[in-house]
Amino acid sequence: MYFGVKSLLGFLILGFIVASSVFVSAQQPYPYLRVVYPPPNHQTSADRIFFLGTAPASGQVLINGKAIRRSQSGHFAPSLPLQVGENTFKISYQKQAIQIQVTRLATQPEIPQGLAFAKDSLTPAVDIARLPGELICFSAIATPNASVSVKLGNQTISLSPQPQQAQLPSNLAALTGRNQPFVNHHSASKYEGCTTVQENDLPVADNTNEVDLGKPQFQLTLNGKTINQEGTGKITILSPAKLPVVEVTADAGVARTGPSTDYSRLTPLPKSTRAAVTAREGEWLRLDYGGWINSKETTIIPGAVPPHSIIRSVGYRPQPNMTEMVFPLQVPVPVSVQQGDKTFTLTLHNTTAQTDIIRLDDNPLISRLDWQQVKPEQLQYTFNLKKSQQWGYKLRYEGTSLILSLRHSPIRNSKQKPLSGIKILLDPGHGGKEPGARGPNGYLEKDVNLTVSKLVRDELVKRGAIVVMTREDDKEVSLPDRQAIIDREEPAISISIHYNSLPDDGDAENTKGVATFWYHPQAHDLAIFMQNYLVKTRKRPSYGVFWDNLALTRPASAPSILLELGFMSNPDEFEWVMDEKEQKKLAKAVADGIVEWFKSVN
Repeated sequence: MYFGVKSLLGFLILGFIVASSVFVSAQQPYPYLRVVYPPPNHQTSADRIFFLGTAPASGQVLINGKAIRRSQSGHFAPSLPLQVGENTFKISYQKQAIQIQVTRLATQPEIPQGLAFAKDSLTPAVDIARLPGELICFSAIATPNASVSVKLGNQTISLSPQPQQAQLPSNLAALTGRNQPFVNHHSASKYEGCTTVQENDLPVADNTNEVDLGKPQFQLTLNGKTINQEGTGKITILSPAKLPVVEVTADAGVARTGPSTDYSRLTPLPKSTRAAVTAREGEWLRLDYGGWINSKETTIIPGAVPPHSIIRSVGYRPQPNMTEMVFPLQVPVPVSVQQGDKTFTLTLHNTTAQTDIIRLDDNPLISRLDWQQVKPEQLQYTFNLKKSQQWGYKLRYEGTSLILSLRHSPIRNSKQKPLSGIKILLDPGHGGKEPGARGPNGYLEKDVNLTVSKLVRDELVKRGAIVVMTREDDKEVSLPDRQAIIDREEPAISISIHYNSLPDDGDAENTKGVATFWYHPQAHDLAIFMQNYLVKTRKRPSYGVFWDNLALTRPASAPSILLELGFMSNPDEFEWVMDEKEQKKLAKAVADGIVEWFKSVN
């Protein structure tokens, strides 16, 4: 799985690192104690951590003098609490001992002492640009009962102490069930305040048509003493009449709900999309339709006015395996996609309809196309589909015309075998320098991913499928390259095969089971079906079905899911993971499940 924890997994043998290329059978007894996680001098913000390792099955393994539970083969994965700061653990077996230090990092800024702002607490921390009249907010952390203000241009803004606000854990908390908000009580106070800058209050702009107000000056007064500190981010006000215009240069510009990679993804913007910039924050740009994009994926078009297009007729180009719809525009505009039950909705932003006629013949996919002008500059096309299952789509610009390709249902070539002529892509996760998770004995996820993927491939070929693999040996294939293979091959479905691990605060000792991940609605039915089928037929625990923004679930050109077939980090389940007979049974179940799913949707 693509969790940060897996890229950190290392293993320690008697105080030194053993090369990860060494193969050790899961069933082989060990003449020594081994700890594969956490690595030496590990740092984490979690309040606990699990210790993954193994030792000969006879005798006891102690952590800080206390015996821990182990599997029949001697594997272990207990979770232990962490104090903020350094934590030292001694893991011992007979006369062998390993000492591991784990540092728990504080999640709150260090409390300032006396007359001072907390380190790195002044915001905005980066340069920002806003429209006139738009809120500009400032914050700082300092000791209670202080007086805090900010000077910006000719304004002085008072910052007031704020009540304690709940903090949210990371998205990975959904995988451990520990995703409830929490409040950190500490003696420092957060001070906040906002202001606006009206266009009439601005000095005359320079030839960039922006007004630079400089960096805010923060002031803190406590017990009659005062300090001043300059903020790190300068404030700029944009001219509404002269907004900069950018063009997307990436093949698929990553649009987000906010100005960092922490924010959720929106529909990718096809290359050549143009939009006006209505705000900046660091290297991020807010486009006029509301999405944010990294400036590195764009280029500025000097002198361009904010793009707007009309649209008249809509074209229709039937293809052997897909339907192409052509939307002739004056300029490439931002787009959004929403998939529903038997509907596919395309929204064109900054667009106004002058449409009187649309041609759309009867075809295998679409029953009717409806459109409406939902806002003065937002136009929506809704494709009513003949079947619920959707098979993938692509968006691109040809000149200024938007091309939407909607894939048809795959057609079997023969009734001799259930999957004859059906192309299926299998993606064995990780590979090469990217090992993935490790089992208690150091065995690498990338290897079991490949082994099981090949077994699944063989089972699918027996059933008539055409199988494409993203890798067939131990080589590194980047995530963008794997996505590109899916887009190029256009399989009927794409399945990425993995084995699981947990974030630091996960209960590795007691967490096991099959999990399935999806992203686009077109993959939801496949995800639910495969999860239920594998849990039922192989009598495995269900870890759950997750909507997840993963690289191998994001491709929209085919229903794409990611299977986590078991936990490398669970001492008991790992023995099942490595059992060759169980691997073959599992591969057969995956292939049978795919067959049954195709029957259900057809």
